Amino acid sequence: MFELIQLRCFVAVAEELHFGRAALRLNMSQPPLSRHIQVLERILQVQLFNRSSRSVRLTASGKAFLPEAQRIVHMADSALVTARAAAAGQQGLVTIGFTAASLYRYVPALIGALQAQLPDVQMLLRESVSGDLVEGLLRDSLDLAILRPPVRREGFACRHIASEPLVVCSPASVPPEERPRRLGDFDGRPFVMYSPDKSRYFHELVAGLLTSAGAQPSVTQHLTQIHSILVMVGAGHGFALVPESACQLRPVGVEFSPLEDVGPVVELYAAWRADHANPALTPVLQVIDQQLAARGGLSPAP
Repeated sequence: MFELIQLRCFVAVAEELHFGRAALRLNMSQPPLSRHIQVLERILQVQLFNRSSRSVRLTASGKAFLPEAQRIVHMADSALVTARAAAAGQQGLVTIGFTAASLYRYVPALIGALQAQLPDVQMLLRESVSGDLVEGLLRDSLDLAILRPPVRREGFACRHIASEPLVVCSPASVPPEERPRRLGDFDGRPFVMYSPDKSRYFHELVAGLLTSAGAQPSVTQHLTQIHSILVMVGAGHGFALVPESACQLRPVGVEFSPLEDVGPVVELYAAWRADHANPALTPVLQVIDQQLAARGGLSPAP
């Protein structure tokens, strides 16, 4: 069977129709180039060139063989480029898990930046809750997780990537002057709350804030997803507190207003295994850091 170097020599001579120019192109001397062509002709059992002291021309067999030889050389060169690009993280697959609420604002912006800067890296997206995202990192079924804190796992690296305030959700039927403005205004009023198991982060955050303000709302429902909470608010089942980015959902029958006595308390983190073996993840993390720097500086997490 012929070797790749023999095909390269044949293609160079066939395209240059001159052994001297082909040798220069391949950065070799002319005698070994001629030997490679002779070996290839013996293996194929055909004559590829008609040679004279003045010219080099392809035979009919050489003309027929040239397109296939060019294709094989091109495929070999492409495979080399692909392998090197993958090793450098410029090609490959990165599996990114994210929470549903992060999809309202952060994740679309991140994916847009990744597609623009890393067009040859494929992003596979998976939506889940924060606890399952942590398990996905542990099982290596995820390369990167966009999730809520805390991220308390040995061997994980993480980055604080965003903070946003909570906003008040009120049924549109409630007059503006009667809608809650501060935490204490929720005391004794109907309230749609987060599930303590499936939405632990938001449940503990909101419950802690209400308790600190001495407010005890009358919880009508415990729900997991923010869009479900908004539907219940729109149906008149109570008030709620949701991250500001949820305002983009624009649910029917719901009015949003600022929560005046609480700052940006809803946090979002990026987490990954410190010992990850995916070269394509490194440039993804660099894009995340670029986004953070553009918004005012990096925010490493402990």
